[in-house]
Amino acid sequence: MGRLVPAVTRALDILELFLDGDGTLSAPDIVRRLQLPRTTVHELVTTLAARSYIVPVPGQPGRYRLGVRPYQLGSRYAEQLDLAAEGQQIARSVAETCDETVHVAILEGTDVIYIAKVDSTHAVRMVSAAGRRLPAHCTSVGKMLLASLPEQELAARIPDDAELVAMTPNSITDPAALHEALSEIRARGIAVETRESNPDVSCVAAPVRDRTGQVVAALSISVPMIRWSEERRAELEQLVAKGAAELSERLGHRGAA
Repeated sequence: MGRLVPAVTRALDILELFLDGDGTLSAPDIVRRLQLPRTTVHELVTTLAARSYIVPVPGQPGRYRLGVRPYQLGSRYAEQLDLAAEGQQIARSVAETCDETVHVAILEGTDVIYIAKVDSTHAVRMVSAAGRRLPAHCTSVGKMLLASLPEQELAARIPDDAELVAMTPNSITDPAALHEALSEIRARGIAVETRESNPDVSCVAAPVRDRTGQVVAALSISVPMIRWSEERRAELEQLVAKGAAELSERLGHRGAA
């Protein structure tokens, strides 16, 4: 690995300061927060402003905000994103950590479609495939995605008189019970499914958000019941939340500080 260039590092440190607070900074603010010499900060601010990375705030002399150039770079990055490809990479990383089957899925109507999958190396593992479609209410990813919908949209997709199919005896088939379960999921930020889509498998799932904060997918970890326990569930909930947060970050989302 090559040597880091101090001036470039400091310039990037300045730009990253704008991610916090009200999005405006003065040179004295930067000096105080980065503990840099005033002359260095002045030179860096002048250079960043000349290249449109920062611009003066109208009516606030000496204060700056981000300019158009970071937006242009971010837009180009967003154009190159591929949710399935990014999801596959994160799913692989999560699967390597827990050695269980990991999926990324999106919501279409009242079904989920799996767009990425990495298998466990265990002899006993979940049999599934990317591209497969399942009823959302029977899966952890599906329930996570349903729970993320606005109430009005959720009611339109699954009205009170909806007929919910059962994949196993544990599947939720009563819309009222489903809505209650979704409320709990919404509060926890994690979905758990215990033998609702497969009598031999349980799953945990977490939401994946894009740069606007909208939930666009969910990431899950599926575990055969022979390896499932409350202790294991708690471990996997933390891991799936971490994996979903990493995928969200790749999509441009900034979590709570």
